[in-house]
Amino acid sequence: MPTATSPFLLLIDGQCPLCAKEAALLRRLDRGRGRLQFIDIAEPGFDATRYGTTFESVMGHIHGVLPGGTLVTGVEAFRHAYGAVGLGWLLAPTRWPGLRWLSDRLYEFFAANRLRFTGRKDACESGRCALPTERPGN
Repeated sequence: MPTATSPFLLLIDGQCPLCAKEAALLRRLDRGRGRLQFIDIAEPGFDATRYGTTFESVMGHIHGVLPGGTLVTGVEAFRHAYGAVGLGWLLAPTRWPGLRWLSDRLYEFFAANRLRFTGRKDACESGRCALPTERPGN
């Protein structure tokens, strides 16, 4: 579990309305304890290589950074974020074999359609944030 000296970092798209609301909720739940920090991948100076990944990857799936520097993606990132604010029990069932498979598939569907679902389907016309064609870890 992250501590005030070693927070869990969640890489979020600050231009995504749903992502921004989730981050605001998690900030409130953290109550200033410093267990969770957010890095906005939409900021101009964001450099994904600092975390050992690409911008396309972080646009395609949510990423988190464990205190030791290990990247986690998808539902696993949410598990760690909610765990950092004391609500790990809420997502604990998504670790169970059948529910893990289902929650991972539902998240992948959401991630693949996130820009369309949040009214930003043309947000990546420049090509900078093209979504990856394969799932993380493949």
